[in-house]
Amino acid sequence: MKKPWYLPRRTFLRGMGALVALPMLEAMCPTMRSLAAGAGKSSKAFPRRMAFVYIPNGANMVDWTPKAVGTEFELPYILEPLLPHQKDFQVLTGLAHDKARANGDGAGDHARASASFLTGCQARKTAGADIKVGVSVDQIAAERIGKHTRLPSLELSADRRRTTGSCDSGYACAYQFNISWKTESTPVPPEVDPRLVFERLFAGSDAAETAASQAARLNQRKSILDFVAEDAKDLKRKLGYTDNRKLDEYLTSVRELELRIERSEKFAAALPEYEKPEGIPQQHEEYLRVMFDLMTLAFQTDTTRIATYIVAHDGSNRPYPNIGVAEGHHDLSHHGNDPVKKEKIAKINHYHATQFAYFLEKLKSVPEGEGTLLDNCMIVYGGGISDGNRHNHDNLPILLAGGGAGSLQPGRHVRYGREIPMTNLYLAMLDRMGVSAERVGDSTGKLEDV
Repeated sequence: MKKPWYLPRRTFLRGMGALVALPMLEAMCPTMRSLAAGAGKSSKAFPRRMAFVYIPNGANMVDWTPKAVGTEFELPYILEPLLPHQKDFQVLTGLAHDKARANGDGAGDHARASASFLTGCQARKTAGADIKVGVSVDQIAAERIGKHTRLPSLELSADRRRTTGSCDSGYACAYQFNISWKTESTPVPPEVDPRLVFERLFAGSDAAETAASQAARLNQRKSILDFVAEDAKDLKRKLGYTDNRKLDEYLTSVRELELRIERSEKFAAALPEYEKPEGIPQQHEEYLRVMFDLMTLAFQTDTTRIATYIVAHDGSNRPYPNIGVAEGHHDLSHHGNDPVKKEKIAKINHYHATQFAYFLEKLKSVPEGEGTLLDNCMIVYGGGISDGNRHNHDNLPILLAGGGAGSLQPGRHVRYGREIPMTNLYLAMLDRMGVSAERVGDSTGKLEDV
């Protein structure tokens, strides 16, 4: 009897410093083949992923919070773009970040909101090098399970970075422009350039060879797929019809994303505020979405299972003329109950939710067994401030998207009691990732109804 041929899960297409991870294929293990044959979903067959998407300056909470709880609820204005995905996420009301409050340290809510969002710890008030906050939940997970993927974690931002100096009432800029912390004093800076993210995802492991091959490819205007073409051709001879089709679709998506980044580079000079403008799209919506595309590819190929994404830093005063909001976001957040300003805040919130809906659609477009990539994800979307006018840090605007490989209960609005630590949610997520942790920051126990 002929021995079945199986493809190792950690298989890559290689060539001249390029390295392209593969999506989940039927040939990768017996479990995968049984799934394809209709044996049903198995949480053991696919890895669980988790991500955290940060939005700044709070939200117009009246237009964010559904009136009804449970499964029969209507989405308010801000969340309307997510209507096609209402069964794929939970609205979690009542979570709080006490350590984002002053607690005797005075002003600086934007810096504290970012610093505490994933750590649940009080940031030391300093504008110097003696920064201190805590280890973030993503890095707790990366420390335990990052060894199973090529990248332990992926940190992204669609916002310029400031790494030194004071940014918010005596707080170091490191607090405001980072949400991921490897140690209590070491942030993990997010990458802002899509081109560099792309190269990080698809470059080989030899740094010297990678740099040389990247330079050669860019000079010759070659695609990264040109370097792995022979390897791909050899692999396709061994794959079945379904896997060949899936591989073709995946490689096409990689090339389309590469082309989008190349097109954006032609116009990058129009963004002088960035130190490294190469690869940063001129159009803000395109910028936000190309980063979501990169995160999707990273999860699809199991290049990493943990990611963070800062849509904009807390305190950002970016205007949004593309949606008719010419004023700065932060200025508007101090609305003083002016209905016109609150309406414009809601429009910005609605715009960000539209981009998040795009991300969910991308995740749902990737099949995994009888389900989709989103079914095996846990995606937190929200921020560390609720009402930006008063800098509230309770009843935070928080969504939890994905099925967590069947361990979550999406399609609901859940209203918890007052002052439930946000970090209790993180403990519950770590547990579902197979990571045992006694606490995260100020957590008091795992959030049960999630």
